[in-house]
Amino acid sequence: MSSSSASSRKALSKIACNRLQKELVEWQVNPPSGFKHKVTDNLQRWVIEVNGAAGTLYTNETYQLQVDFPEHYPMEAPQVIFLQPAPLHPHIYSNGHICLDILYDSWSPAMTVGSICISILSMLSSATAKQSPEDNDRYVKNCRNGRSPKQTRWWFHDDKV
Repeated sequence: MSSSSASSRKALSKIACNRLQKELVEWQVNPPSGFKHKVTDNLQRWVIEVNGAAGTLYTNETYQLQVDFPEHYPMEAPQVIFLQPAPLHPHIYSNGHICLDILYDSWSPAMTVGSICISILSMLSSATAKQSPEDNDRYVKNCRNGRSPKQTRWWFHDDKV
C-alpha cells in the first residue's frame, strides 16, 4: 500500500479492533514458529519478520511482511505484501505482491494473521527453485502508482510451488 493510500484508509471498526487486539495477545503468548511481530503503536498495520524454514531454499534468510487491515477485518481479508527485498519465488512478485488464494478469493473470517503467516511459510518452503513469476515484469509495470494486490484478478493455477 502506498503511503498516500495508507493515510486515506478508513479507521478500523470496533469488531476489527477487538479481533486484532485478541490476535495480538494470542501472538504474544503463542507466536507462530519462524515469525516475529515488530511492535508499533499502529494496530491497523503490522510488520512481521519471516525467517526461512530450516532445510528449505530460504534457510537463514529473513524477510518482512506488511499486513494492512481493512475497516471490516475479519470479514474482509487484509492486504499482505513483502517489503523489499521480497524473496525470489514463483508466486511472489518483485514488488512484494503475493499470489496466494487465501489472501483473496479463498479468504475466510476464521483465518488469522498467524494462519496467513503459516500459509506463506509453507508456500516458501515448498519452492523447488528461486525464480520470479513468469509475468513479473509485466505485472510490476502494471502496478505502478501504488496499486493494491487486492485490485488484481489473480489466476490461481499452480499449487505445486
